[in-house]
This record gives sequence, structure tokens and C-alpha cells, in this order.
Amino acid sequence: MAVTRRSILLILLLIAPLAWGLLLLYARFVPPHTFLAFTCFFALLALALASTLTPVAYALGSRLFPLHIYQATLRHAARQAILLTLVVLFNLILSALHSWNIYTSLAILAAAVVFEFLALAHK
Repeated sequence: MAVTRRSILLILLLIAPLAWGLLLLYARFVPPHTFLAFTCFFALLALALASTLTPVAYALGSRLFPLHIYQATLRHAARQAILLTLVVLFNLILSALHSWNIYTSLAILAAAVVFEFLALAHK
């Protein structure tokens, strides 16, 4: 049985609200006193963001760009969603460690943009 693009998008659209709900319950009932609590919180946040942003990136990529310039695939959308998730997570981790500033935020964003340009140029 082959897994189609539509079924993957449907699975992601089902995982996203479940992950956001789990994150809400976790944030409500688990106090952030230990390293493991922070790790679980950021893992749930990463799952929620990636499963939410992948269908959004796929929809935007397939609607906004012509087919000859940019071929929107689910793999590209997942890579872009994971990059954006990592940008958000790194900024939140730095903020939780009281080390965040605008320069590190811009450096993280610039690194993600350069990585995306290199990934697009590679294909």
C-alpha cells in the first residue's frame, strides 16, 4: 500500500491539534523545574510546530510560486517547516536561558535562510 501525499497531509493535520493539545496539557500540569521538563516541553513544541507548518508551507509553496520556478513537494515543505521550527525553538531556548538578543535571533534566521538557499541551489 503506497502512502500518498494526500494521506500524509491528512495525518499531519490530525497530529497537529493533538500535539497542540498535549502541549497545552503539559504546560498546564507539569511545572518547569527540571531539565527533563524543559526537554519534553520543547519536544512537544517542535512536534506541534512541524506538523502545523508543513501543510502550511506546502499550501503556500504550491499556490504562490509558478511550477517552472519552484516545484512544491512535501519534502521541501517539511524541510522548510523544520527549519522554521528550529528557528523558533532556538530563540525560545535562548530566551529561557536569558541569553536571547536581537543579534543572535538575526544570526539564527540568517543561518536558516542560507541553509534553505543552499538546499534549493543543490537541486
